[in-house]
Amino acid sequence: MFSTQDVFHELKLNEESEAPQKFTFPFNYTPHPWVEQAADELKDYLESQTDFEYNFGWDDKSVGKMFGVLIVEDEQSNLGYLAAFSGKINEINELDGFVPPVYDILNPQGFFKIGERELDEINQKINVLISSEEFLRLRNDLNSTIELQKSRLQELRARHKSAKKLRDQKRTEILQIENKAEQEKLLNQLIEESKRNHFELKDQKRIWNEKLSTAQAKFEEFKEKIISLKKLRKEKSAELQARIHKAYNFLNAKGEEKSLLPIFEPFNRIPPAGAGECAAPRLLQYAFQHNMKPIAMGEFWWGKASQAEIRKQGEFYPACKAKCEPILNFMLDGLEVEDNPILDEVEYDLEVIFEDEYLLLVNKPAGVLSVPGKEIKDCLWQKVVDYLGSNYSPLLVHRLDMATSGIVLVAKNMDVYKILQKQFTERSVNKTYTAILDGELDQDRGKVDLPLRVDLDNRPMQLVCHEHGKQAITHYQVIDRNNSKTRILFYPITGRTHQLRVHAAHNRGLGIPIMGDDLYGRSKDRLYLHATDLEFNHPVSGERLKFTKKAPF
Repeated sequence: MFSTQDVFHELKLNEESEAPQKFTFPFNYTPHPWVEQAADELKDYLESQTDFEYNFGWDDKSVGKMFGVLIVEDEQSNLGYLAAFSGKINEINELDGFVPPVYDILNPQGFFKIGERELDEINQKINVLISSEEFLRLRNDLNSTIELQKSRLQELRARHKSAKKLRDQKRTEILQIENKAEQEKLLNQLIEESKRNHFELKDQKRIWNEKLSTAQAKFEEFKEKIISLKKLRKEKSAELQARIHKAYNFLNAKGEEKSLLPIFEPFNRIPPAGAGECAAPRLLQYAFQHNMKPIAMGEFWWGKASQAEIRKQGEFYPACKAKCEPILNFMLDGLEVEDNPILDEVEYDLEVIFEDEYLLLVNKPAGVLSVPGKEIKDCLWQKVVDYLGSNYSPLLVHRLDMATSGIVLVAKNMDVYKILQKQFTERSVNKTYTAILDGELDQDRGKVDLPLRVDLDNRPMQLVCHEHGKQAITHYQVIDRNNSKTRILFYPITGRTHQLRVHAAHNRGLGIPIMGDDLYGRSKDRLYLHATDLEFNHPVSGERLKFTKKAPF
């Protein structure tokens, strides 16, 4: 049972299970039974505890938390686990029974809180100046002077324009006068009037420019106080951030130590806010500091998710990439870690569904990239290149996620590619996907309309975002329900990254993830999503074609 009396929680195994051969690969894993048992004990505690108050998002004013458990052996070879939470709870980042943070930024006497108070004071001074009567008066004087200058000069130009028009009329009449002396006298009067108007405009411009310059100088003089404070705030903030980066020092399995900046340097990234505050780094840091041997790890969500994310209470999720990948890569150096399962090569022969001199359709297996990735070069496109030989320069007209199987359309040259790609852009291509949902869906058919964008802190995860997301629409139809699972057909209107996976799993979509979805649901032998049908117009003949490849599940 989870006890708050100690950070090390003894683990008495409920059933016989083999010890992990290697440490958990934190970015793609199935939790080991020992991890599940430890997590269950922690979940039971969270369900009934009265040691601290935190709503975990059920009041719609906050969100849940990520918790982690680390199976360890202590120096006496006792088997147990450590527990941690990400970030802070009620402005506290140390709770009894949980490992402490790597660095306590919430210590009121620490440099971070002192620096934070200094920044708050500067912000208050800036706000006082910006909202002061003098600042508002000077700004209004400047704006009024600008507007008055504009309107008065416009009025003067309009008056001069009317006068010029009248002079032009008079000049025509004067030129009809036979008396040359009288004619010359009247023409000279018109010239003098034109000169007076010219100098009047010039004088008014000078006068108004002087007024504007005076108002501008007074405003800028006052504004300089604000600019100086903002500059000071920026310098103080940069200093504080640099001290934070140095304060977060991490150990690895080899006993080496590094701070945030050197850890992130190979990734060509500045450490994002909150780096080092997640559960996984906290757990490993405590284990290494206390000579404990890490055996396995897992992180689960507890509470309500934000409206953008897909998080279900009690479900395990991989470590985040933006904050944790560089840190964990360093900390796990020296441990024997499981291989990244997505790097496992899938042995397969290219299955051609249809081919003519312009295009071909192939069946992509699950676990195969459509095109080369950063770490994986083996992909469907390379198989097609090898199949067609050097006489062709094939292009994939569309792509499927690595975990998704099914029909992929390939153009044999650029001209064909452009014609087919235009059909996708204009949404004249019909696509059908077969999937199995990891639960029973009540509705028989319907539509999901949730805009999507990438999670910048955790690529390639997608978020529902009504402000910055791109439109994503999916129609669906249930085929059957069996053994608490739902076989379903998806008809995507748009083609966003992870669209079907997010629309299935999100609580404002179907609320049930696709079976085997290691990003938005539970990992399994594969993702049960297959591109079944593809219907389009032939790029040369114009004939409407439809191809089907039955799902392998």
